[in-house]
Amino acid sequence: MLEKVSNILKLADQCNTSVIAFICTDYNMVYSVVTTAEKTNTPVIVMLLPEHVEMNNTMNVSGFAQMTKELAASVKVPVGLHLDHSYDYRSVMQAIRGGFDSVMIDASAHELDENIAVTRKVVETAHIFGVDVEAEIGHVGLAQDCDGDKSDFYTKADAAERFCRETGCDSLTIAIGNAHGVYVETPHLDIARLEEINAATDVPLVLHGGSGIPHDQLEIAFTKGINKFNVGTEFLGVYYDAVTEYVKKTEGDGRPLKMLEVPMFVQERLEKYLEEKLKLSKF
Repeated sequence: MLEKVSNILKLADQCNTSVIAFICTDYNMVYSVVTTAEKTNTPVIVMLLPEHVEMNNTMNVSGFAQMTKELAASVKVPVGLHLDHSYDYRSVMQAIRGGFDSVMIDASAHELDENIAVTRKVVETAHIFGVDVEAEIGHVGLAQDCDGDKSDFYTKADAAERFCRETGCDSLTIAIGNAHGVYVETPHLDIARLEEINAATDVPLVLHGGSGIPHDQLEIAFTKGINKFNVGTEFLGVYYDAVTEYVKKTEGDGRPLKMLEVPMFVQERLEKYLEEKLKLSKF
């Protein structure tokens, strides 16, 4: 069933765990997430990254929202729909009009005062329509640039408290040693900083850059305030490997209709990965 992201995050907090939010680009990925969530009875969140629409022509915003809602309606487990990193008011409003009831405004590249102003404007409008807003403070950079090791990017507890109080955001993305993409070296989450931020704020905390963080660190973080955990690069990699496997398996097979076999072949492998990944969520 389709459930508001804020309600899923509340459930995660009550269970002292985190929901996993998966970046998806097409039907195969969304179907696999929803199907595996139902099979394992584990709440999940399906996410769309706007740049995949704008730069990679994967699917339009409203089409993605409608597809996810229809799949969510076919199962009993809670499934959330969320728009990942969006950088301006216009694109957030476009997603809301397209059917998203949870969005992220990322103004973390700005100074704190400007980040607060941009986020507050989005929150004020989004809340009129009953839409949840995730925001970011600190800076979750790129793993390939070793940004996760740059403590200057890390979220500060006092700034997080002010940010949440002045913006009214519903959840907060923080930087504690995490980064987007493929890590050059094993990341080390700053758990002490996480505890400070969690004590200073009263909203669910979100961890981006989840691909490659050791599970033992994640399990600790999930008990210290992280209620939403994003996975993208790793999931897309499993998809790529599945397609590559199918191409090698059918090499020399001249049947044009073999393309019709790709979805179920891919879905089977995505679901196997998801079953294992969802064990991290202790609902």
